[in-house]
Amino acid sequence: MKSGFVTIIGRPNVGKSTLLNQILGQKIVIATDKPQTTRKRIKGIYTESRGQIVFVDTPGVHRPLNKLGEFLMDEAKFAIPDTDLIIFLVDGSEPAGKGDKWIVENLLKSAKTPIILVMNKVDKIKNQQKIEENLVTYKLLFDENIPVIRISAKTGRNKDTFLDNIYKKLPEGELLYPEDVVTEENMRDIAEEIVREKILLNTSDEIPHSVAITIDKYEEADDIDRIYATIYCEQKSQKGILIGKGGGLLKKIGTDARLELEKIVDKKVFLSLEVKVEKDWRKKDRVLKNFGYFSEG
Repeated sequence: MKSGFVTIIGRPNVGKSTLLNQILGQKIVIATDKPQTTRKRIKGIYTESRGQIVFVDTPGVHRPLNKLGEFLMDEAKFAIPDTDLIIFLVDGSEPAGKGDKWIVENLLKSAKTPIILVMNKVDKIKNQQKIEENLVTYKLLFDENIPVIRISAKTGRNKDTFLDNIYKKLPEGELLYPEDVVTEENMRDIAEEIVREKILLNTSDEIPHSVAITIDKYEEADDIDRIYATIYCEQKSQKGILIGKGGGLLKKIGTDARLELEKIVDKKVFLSLEVKVEKDWRKKDRVLKNFGYFSEG
């Protein structure tokens, strides 16, 4: 039997969370088409007869622009030393860019851990020659030859090949978690992320990146869970946008989040949302820690 940790690294919006949800066969991390959807390291645990793979989904890596950006970078950086294998996930529908080069130069070249290059979104291109040309640009980022797998996280194409290659690289070992566990996340964490996902899906421009969610109270009962959450934004104008005309947008965000949470807990959910302004919170260490954005290393 084999078991180990596998860290997924890549630029924002290359499909890391979509891939993890596809492998596990259920949604444990939120996934949207907006960068910075994932903000914290999240473990997804895949168990089968060959053993157990503990996937570590990391925030999309890019050059940090503020304190939150530094935290996102640290989340990816700290996941590397403790892992048995690194999946460098790239958008195979386009050639390597500055962001990919930056990740390789700053995170991967110094890593002593085996790396597999995984080309996602190859189903978007019908021209096989173009895919091969894109592949060459990624291979050139490395000093030595690197194993390559082509996949589609969205459709699950080549999922079995992906898993086969991971098991080949993992050490022998007993299960690290009980076989029925798929994530370490608790319901407070999940509720926070679901609310943030619905904001991401219902807003645009700067709003998605300017919000943080706190779960102020989570009360569980046999027939209903009562959740009280606060949405923090950076400016008064953003608060107005989030609430919407007559409270319409906040109500839609709350309804969308409540319906998804009810599917997860399989019972009724009462969800109360409040919006507050915390000016420039992404630049403040103290506030970031209060919002749960601190790296434990």
